[in-house]
Amino acid sequence: MMNVLIQISYNSRDNNVMRRGSFQLNGKTKEKVALDWWKKIQWEMPFGADLDQVIVDGEDITDLVKELDR
Repeated sequence: MMNVLIQISYNSRDNNVMRRGSFQLNGKTKEKVALDWWKKIQWEMPFGADLDQVIVDGEDITDLVKELDR
């Protein structure tokens, strides 16, 4: 199993928040795994959240995740 370290930075109600976690790819792309986690984070935020940055294993994939989210 391949694991990736994902770091997501976002804004929620004028607060800058950064969360990190280790995830198994399980055949998915790193962008899809990051997007799935971002959707979960958004669901937990009653007032919404705006994505700032997504880093996977040191690589900035923010644009790829935002593109997938459209």
